[in-house]
Parts: sequence; C-alpha cells; structure tokens
Amino acid sequence: MWSRTTLMAAKDKLAELLRAADIEIDGGDPWDIHVHDERFYARVLAHGTLGAGESYTDGWWDVARLDEFFARVHRARLDKRLVTASTLAQVVLARIGNLQARALSRRVARRHYDLSNDLYVAMLGPTMQYTCAYYGADGIDRPLDEAQRLKLDLIARKLHLQPGMTVLELGGGFGELAHHLARHHHCRVVSYNISREQVEFARARCDGLPVEFRLQDYREAASDPAAYDRVVSIGLMEHVGPKNYRQFFEIASARLAPGGLALVHTIGGNVSQATTDRWIDKYIFPGGVIPSERQIATAKEGLLVLEDWHNFGPDYDRTLLAWDANFRAAWPALRTDPRFDERFYRMWRYYLNSTAGGFRARFLHLWQLVLSRGDVPRYEPVR
Repeated sequence: MWSRTTLMAAKDKLAELLRAADIEIDGGDPWDIHVHDERFYARVLAHGTLGAGESYTDGWWDVARLDEFFARVHRARLDKRLVTASTLAQVVLARIGNLQARALSRRVARRHYDLSNDLYVAMLGPTMQYTCAYYGADGIDRPLDEAQRLKLDLIARKLHLQPGMTVLELGGGFGELAHHLARHHHCRVVSYNISREQVEFARARCDGLPVEFRLQDYREAASDPAAYDRVVSIGLMEHVGPKNYRQFFEIASARLAPGGLALVHTIGGNVSQATTDRWIDKYIFPGGVIPSERQIATAKEGLLVLEDWHNFGPDYDRTLLAWDANFRAAWPALRTDPRFDERFYRMWRYYLNSTAGGFRARFLHLWQLVLSRGDVPRYEPVR
C-alpha cells in the first residue's frame, strides 16, 4: 500500500513529532515506542489517532508504559498535529446533525455497557462503580474498593440527604449508588438507564429496597410528573452530547422539588468540542463527547445556580490504573470467552491506559457540580 520511500519519510516525520513529547522510536525509556511493522508510520499520519489505536490493536507497535506515553502525548498536544480529513469530516457531521439523538443513543449501551457483566465484575470489583473513585485529600493510599465507597459517601454528603427523601437518578450504572442511597440514607430512588445488562444487574442488587429502575433514556424523565428532593447524574453527561446539554439541565431543573439539589459527576475537558477522539468513538464510546466548562455553564444558565464545582481528576488516573490491574489479573479467566481474544485485550488496555494518561496530563478532569434552583438559602461545600 505504501512504498519504502513513503514509509521512511513518514517515519522521519512521526519521529520528529514524538520528540516534541520526549518520546523516541525504539528508545530505552518505558514510554518510548517499539515498532514491529513499518507501515505504522504512514498509517498514523494518514489516519491520526484512529490509525494509532488500530495499529496498536493489530500489534504493529508496543510501549512498556502506555499510560506515561499518552501523558506525554497529551502534554505536547500531538493530537492537534495529527488532524486528518476524516477527523474534520467527523466534526462537520457533528455540527450539522445530532449524534446523540435518542435513536442513536442506544449504540453505546449495545456496544459498551452491555458487552459483558463478567468483564465488568472482574474489572470494577465489588462496588461495581464504572466512574472515578475518590481517594480523598488526606494522603491515605486507599485500595480501589475503599476509594469507590468513599466516592459514594461523598456524593451522599454533598446532597445533604434526609431519610424519606426522593432521588431521581439519570444514568444508573450497575445500581450501586441507588443501593447506597436507599440502604444507608433511607431514600426512595427512581433510576433511568438504557443498558439492559446494567438494569438487570441493578435490579438484583437492589432487590427489597425502595428503588425503581426504568429501562429508559434519561430524556423520558421529562414526562415524569413527580418532583424529587434530589437529582443525581453520575457518568451520564459524557454521553449527552453538546446539542442536548440544555435539555439535560432543563430536565434536572424541572424535576427538582422546591429547595432541592442536583449533583452532576462528569469527565470534563479544557476545550469545547463537538466530537471525541475517533478511535474512542469507533471502538469504546460511540457518540461520546467530553463537555467543557463553557459548555456546561452555558447550558445551565438561567436554569440552575452553581453551588459548588469540585475537580478531582487526578483520582481518575489512579482509578483507571486500578481497573487495568484488575483486568490483567482476570485475563486468564476472561480469555476463555470467545468474545475476548488478543485483539480485545490490546484494545481494552489501550483504552484504559490512554485515558489514564489524559488525566495525568490534566487534559481531562473529573468534575462534581452541585446545583440548585436558587431557592437554597446557603450551601456549604463538602470534601
């Protein structure tokens, strides 16, 4: 497909780009890449981050520390220097259409969240929390499960819950937050989620508790006539999409009872985007987009009052590496499933470690926002 001359010219150009991030080809540092197929160079220059990810999955290159490799790539903003025609076409499509419309939103459930509960049980651990853990500000080196329970407690404390309160959850995951709020804080929870596998798991987890799981898109909550004391959304905002951010906050505002509080837990980015990385979009989270501060602030303007904005993005770096360790430990058992071959192993580790690198470079953040309708006399931030 590519001539020898083209490949060598591509190698020289890519080597120059990587040096800007202090990365060498076949170097001795753990973040240096080792190339097994010389077609890699031209493939990356032709297809950008999509070509990089696909060629890694194909086994064309390796790096000892994927996480640190990507931290350096993000700090040097090499993604901006690998923009291709197909990347621009993706942006145009996002601007003229709604890639997170209701008819398209179920793609991520089918292709990611419904992938395999066995995989997620092995990777996430007993808390089944597929969002950032909270390791706290006290410097204690907590294990993942303890940090996830601390995150659940942090959310509950920020919501200032009282027994008997009603909670609307938009995007319910595997049901652990609903379980925590119902069992430990004696709240009644209604949870919306489009992942069939997650809802079945969550219903079994919360059996006997005052929790209702609705296998519905979060937008269905717009027609719910009930008012809730609290509205909480953990890890949904990344799937809402820029053209739907306003509607998301309209729903949250409309469902809040007088004096109510809403909490939104989301990955955040430094720059407003209409799309996400092409490899992530194709293989991991179809239709996902990371919101920026400006996009969130604009979308909630005139609807909700910002009471608190908490950033603990570095904790997601630790969370992702803990998930990666769990995944590697479980791989001998997981690989007996015909869906999980060597290509999947490489793809999944690429996803976890590239994302960890993004948080380490402060390219990505983890935000928790507490909001009200402006009828709360005073809100005291909680950490």
